[in-house]
Amino acid sequence: MTGPTLWSGPDAATGRATAGGFALSSQQRFLHLVDKGDGFGPFGPRYTIVGGWRLTGAVDDARLRAALGDVIARHEALRTTIVRDVTGAGQLTRDTAAPDLTVLSLAGGSPLGRDRRAEELLNEIEAQELLPSRVPVLRAVLARFDGDDSVLVLAAHHTAVDGWSIQVVVRDLAACYAARGAGGEPSLPVVRQYRDYVRWQQESVDEPQVARARRFWRDNLAGAQVTPLRMDLPRSLQKPGSTAWYRYESGAGVQVAVRAYAAAQRSSPFMVLLAAYLLHLRENTGADDVVVPTFAAGRRPAWTAEMVGSFFNMLPLRVDLGGCRDFAAVVARVRAQCLAAYTHELPFLDILGEAPDLMRAAAEEWHASCVFQLVQSPYIAVGERVGDIGYRAMRRRLLSQARGSQIPDGALWAIEFDAQGRTFGSIGYGRGQFRHQSIDDLVTGYNRTLARLLDNPGRL
Repeated sequence: MTGPTLWSGPDAATGRATAGGFALSSQQRFLHLVDKGDGFGPFGPRYTIVGGWRLTGAVDDARLRAALGDVIARHEALRTTIVRDVTGAGQLTRDTAAPDLTVLSLAGGSPLGRDRRAEELLNEIEAQELLPSRVPVLRAVLARFDGDDSVLVLAAHHTAVDGWSIQVVVRDLAACYAARGAGGEPSLPVVRQYRDYVRWQQESVDEPQVARARRFWRDNLAGAQVTPLRMDLPRSLQKPGSTAWYRYESGAGVQVAVRAYAAAQRSSPFMVLLAAYLLHLRENTGADDVVVPTFAAGRRPAWTAEMVGSFFNMLPLRVDLGGCRDFAAVVARVRAQCLAAYTHELPFLDILGEAPDLMRAAAEEWHASCVFQLVQSPYIAVGERVGDIGYRAMRRRLLSQARGSQIPDGALWAIEFDAQGRTFGSIGYGRGQFRHQSIDDLVTGYNRTLARLLDNPGRL
């Protein structure tokens, strides 16, 4: 393995690398801002992202390892680590990095037993540490039930790889594995590197569309603060702790009802789900002016779609519920706010520059923020066959866990629809901030609110 390119630190004001290496993106600079230097922040060993796939067919270990090497060579971000010193932080890339593949055997059993064991394996890997300084930032685990049924788990540090990226990685891995088996080259689009995105981001700071976006957020969030959740323990008594994950499945028919109502309102399913959440927050807080953060993919410009890196942006959605007489009116206001926010998407660090008090309420003694999102990732293999291997993403996860991938503060609520019409959800939360029962009550209350609104949208 060759040594890293030189880096002498970013300029403190702009985050630009002054020599060698390259700077952090705005997304990474925000993570750096909220990191506390302990083992539980975004630069610690537990800020990871993990994905799992069931593989059908005989997997060749040596070929899989070589295909991993192909993907690591293709995506520079998988060979890049963030380095911090007294001058700030920047990124260093190694020319090569040996793939990290662990091969295991799993006990067999019934199909349902195998599904549960595969999900347990994902939880076990999520509970493990992954040092942000290690290269590659990606590790893979192949666990076999038998010669034709196995589980592939990919884990990466979240400062370098986001949810969209992990799907890109497995798509490219499948193509490279198939190509090596056929003795050819994988059919993959040309890809640019994350440093190109950082450079583009720096060169765009003075563009007119950025100025317009800044004005939008400055006006839109004037006087606003994120609507927080009440914690079970005040911040002054909290100790740094692990992130627990609460997982659940909603009742039958929820996805169908949400999709149908969304179509009738010319909105997306996320807009309907968010509208119900906003009303649930109002029922618990009495506030009409509600601000909830969500995640956007951040894949702008379009050439970033094929890339691996940290692109996701947190967007605060502010909706005034005052005067709404029915659910349709709430959904209409959510729709307008979503469209405006997506049109003016900026990294969250830039939004904070225009609304410095936005997170004040969520940082109070008894309060924390909760991000709300509907997971909609590209390239998710539902039952795709690439070459001689079938790939099926493990999206149905119902096993809660006491220790998993880290949430730096507060909670992250993700809802997902699968291709079979089912609805799943997960909430990551700080164990030192919330009790399991409080999260269970939050989910139960929200699901009741959603069901009531869908059954009788004419009444709030």
